[in-house]
Amino acid sequence: MDDHGGSLGRARALFPQAPQPFVDLSTGINPHSYPLFDLPATAFTRLPEAARLEELKRVAAKAYGVPDAANVAAAPGTQILLPLVMALVPPGRAKVLGPTYAEHARAAALAGHEVEEVNDFNALFEADVGVIVNPNNPDGKVMARQELLALAERLAGRGGLLVVDEAFMDVGPRAESVAGDVRRPGLVVLRSFGKFFGLAGVRLGFVLAEQQLAARLESALGPWAVSGPALEMGNRALADLRWQETMRSRLADEAERLDKLLKRFGLSVTGGTTLYRLVETPEAPELFEALGRSGILVRNFGWSSSALRFGLPGDEAAWKRLKQALTAWRNQNDFKELAS
Repeated sequence: MDDHGGSLGRARALFPQAPQPFVDLSTGINPHSYPLFDLPATAFTRLPEAARLEELKRVAAKAYGVPDAANVAAAPGTQILLPLVMALVPPGRAKVLGPTYAEHARAAALAGHEVEEVNDFNALFEADVGVIVNPNNPDGKVMARQELLALAERLAGRGGLLVVDEAFMDVGPRAESVAGDVRRPGLVVLRSFGKFFGLAGVRLGFVLAEQQLAARLESALGPWAVSGPALEMGNRALADLRWQETMRSRLADEAERLDKLLKRFGLSVTGGTTLYRLVETPEAPELFEALGRSGILVRNFGWSSSALRFGLPGDEAAWKRLKQALTAWRNQNDFKELAS
């Protein structure tokens, strides 16, 4: 469970002398969260009402282009859904298109599957459970909708399942989303609330699937799975289309700004989405350490010593600290080259 971004406890352990507070750029969470508002006291004092949950499912279905609210099950974050989704198919061969988010493979193993991470999309056709993150994290690669539907059809014909995690599709090419296709057999889609809306602590996520599968997952979660505050936040934010469109434009501008800043210091962006940028450089280990000592936390990866993921700074102070840390790192490297 340690192979994730966003842990300030890990950051303090790695860099105990770093200036505080840390600028956390290690996640793909929007630093500009949906504005908080006054929640009714009943959101805290009463058990969540079933009618409010049904309203949330209708709002989510409309937001994601799902045929019907009955194709939606809501949960306290998509993380808790992963083992339940993997268990929809009897233990067999699970193949995850990678490199990607590590929890899919872990959840599939918990469900009893023999798990393999593959780099070739075509290898998924031989799976009992195929898993794709679309757009992928961390390289931002997007698989075409028609290719995914062909794969889902093949897996369904053998009693298998295609799981498409669209955690970052809010900032991806929505024409490639398969959320509107979940009436088809053999297809399950995951959607995250906390990343795009910048409210990861709310713990809210959705599974989109055939009505029978959605109902099965909802039953497994049990009553009151989504908290009262999460119901209120989800209903408000998912219906606020104006905020969403404005935010997509803002994130695109800031991603471009980050690209330019990184390029200024000789760092090439090789992928990502507008919520995070992937940099690949042989200097990655030294850069990770230098930034960490400056109180800037970025994401490194066990599968590649040359890859780093940068989230977006949340304010001008964070942008300034990132620029200063990159300047100090580059100047130190240039000094070492001159000295040698």
